[in-house]
Amino acid sequence: MAWVTLLLAGIFEIVWAYAMKASEGFTRPWPTAVMAVTMLLSFVLLAHAMRVLPLGTAYAIWTGIGALGSFMVGLLVLGEPATALRMVAAGLILSGIVLLKVAS
Repeated sequence: MAWVTLLLAGIFEIVWAYAMKASEGFTRPWPTAVMAVTMLLSFVLLAHAMRVLPLGTAYAIWTGIGALGSFMVGLLVLGEPATALRMVAAGLILSGIVLLKVAS
């Protein structure tokens, strides 16, 4: 159950990162509110997962999910470039997440 909680925490991290971008420097109230709520949910779920999972594993996977997911949102939603080097970097993040999960 801790792994599912950690996955949800990572998904909420992606949502709050996108909402932060959409808030345009906190000048738009609805994206700012979505960011605040999903940020809180992400932290609460991360804290819950850390009751079972080791700190280093949980935190690294949480940030990895957020980083990789935000990268994908940037590519698919915001039209950011998918250069070869950026794709290799994303692959390295994904491999790190997988290796941490396997090592747990």
